[in-house]
Amino acid sequence: MLVLRECSRKQHGSNRIEVYTEMAEDMIPLGEKLRRRARATPDAPAVSCGEITLTCGQLEARANRIARALHRLGVKVGDLITIGLPNGTNFVEACWGVWKLGATPQPVSFRLPSSELEGIVDLAAPRLVIALEGMETNRRRVTVDDLLALSDDDRPLEPRVAPILKAASSGGSTGRPKLILSGSSGLAPAKATDYSGGWRFGLEETALIPAPLYHNGPFGCALETIVQDGHLVLMPRFDAEGVLIEIERRRATWVYMVPTMMTRIWRLPEEVRARYDVSSVRTLWHLAAPCPPWLKEAFIGWFGPDVIMELYGGTESQAWTNITGREWLEHRGSVGRVIVGEMSVFDADGKVLPAGEMGEVYMRRSEGSQPSYQYRGATARALPGGWESLGDIGYFDADGYLYLADRRTDMILVGGANVYPAEVEAAIDEHPLALSSAVVGLPHEDLGSSIHAIVQARPGLTAEALLAHLADRLVPYKCPRTIEFVEEPLRDDAGKVRRTRLRDERLVRLKIREGRT
Repeated sequence: MLVLRECSRKQHGSNRIEVYTEMAEDMIPLGEKLRRRARATPDAPAVSCGEITLTCGQLEARANRIARALHRLGVKVGDLITIGLPNGTNFVEACWGVWKLGATPQPVSFRLPSSELEGIVDLAAPRLVIALEGMETNRRRVTVDDLLALSDDDRPLEPRVAPILKAASSGGSTGRPKLILSGSSGLAPAKATDYSGGWRFGLEETALIPAPLYHNGPFGCALETIVQDGHLVLMPRFDAEGVLIEIERRRATWVYMVPTMMTRIWRLPEEVRARYDVSSVRTLWHLAAPCPPWLKEAFIGWFGPDVIMELYGGTESQAWTNITGREWLEHRGSVGRVIVGEMSVFDADGKVLPAGEMGEVYMRRSEGSQPSYQYRGATARALPGGWESLGDIGYFDADGYLYLADRRTDMILVGGANVYPAEVEAAIDEHPLALSSAVVGLPHEDLGSSIHAIVQARPGLTAEALLAHLADRLVPYKCPRTIEFVEEPLRDDAGKVRRTRLRDERLVRLKIREGRT
């Protein structure tokens, strides 16, 4: 675990941050960290979900039993263990049981279709899979209850260090699975430290995470909460009013969200939002997807500019930015300045672009830093000099603040002009009857591509009304030529949308329709 200290300077056209880091003097295995916390505060709450709460002592005991059961099943240091569980205390105790053996949790969505699950499992080659009944794979599958039944010995094991902290999985925009193996090992500071940098975790935070733990952001923040001696509060699934209920009920001080969640909460009737006391929240992070400016401004007005925080980066962790709400009001639309690593914007020929010019965002680790990740099943989009891209388009302003447009692969070329779906979606989602949207490009004989908007809306929204709303917000060539209303959400609880899949489905429909005519 690294404690960030300071500061920034620009170098050779890149936005570089010189980050001075200091390693805690006494680093210990994650399993040993939990053991010491349980010994010091056995009755303090460690993790809650719904009406279930595990104290530090209970989490330690159950993780030890799980670790011993996994050991009996042949799990060794360095093994990957696929975990396909919904949010809950079982997910957390399974991960800590894996870490206690020096193995690596590899979370996947418990809702994955079997073909996608098999692709990830084949790539990971885990020793076994911890998942719900009915989630079958070609590897041995066990439930948490199976593991607890296999061992009632809750004594701690000899400390072991996982060489890889975690292994995130991703289908990506192409649908091909890949693993992102962390460059960190399973170590933590022996003592929690109260610091204002990084994720702004203080000591003994009550952190509410309503997002699914199988995504990297929520997973990492859940781990950090327990490492920082905090109380981790999970939700089985996201519910807009339920988040406000949990904030008031738990007196949550630290909250993780994605813009989709923020939109659904803001769309609650004003009298419902006003019903709950959210004054305990000192830090509210949003990340994982672009946040429309109108929505960000609404949350800054509600929670205050010093509470709202935003981060941009990838699971790969080569570099990242952050921005406070107060900074954002002065740099509206920015995702902040680089605080770790380096980022630069390049043109199609691989040349660094000056401030104000749009190009592809590349990033790399600071000089002398160890690699932050390793791919399995994919290769990085890279340029000479160690620069790697996550596929985002954007630009830096003269003050070093980064502004993102959209993903490179999602850009739509309309009559020779670039249209970024995220901009159109933000304008659509600003309509009070819109719940979520996704914009894709469809073939057009004259323009090359046309804008097609897929919209989940409340009853009463018509295409005519939506186009009138957009006419005041977008230039004509960015407005949708066709609008399709759907009933199902277009983004998952982590704020992710698979535009490629949505586009492919509509292309198939077009071909069928043309075949019939």
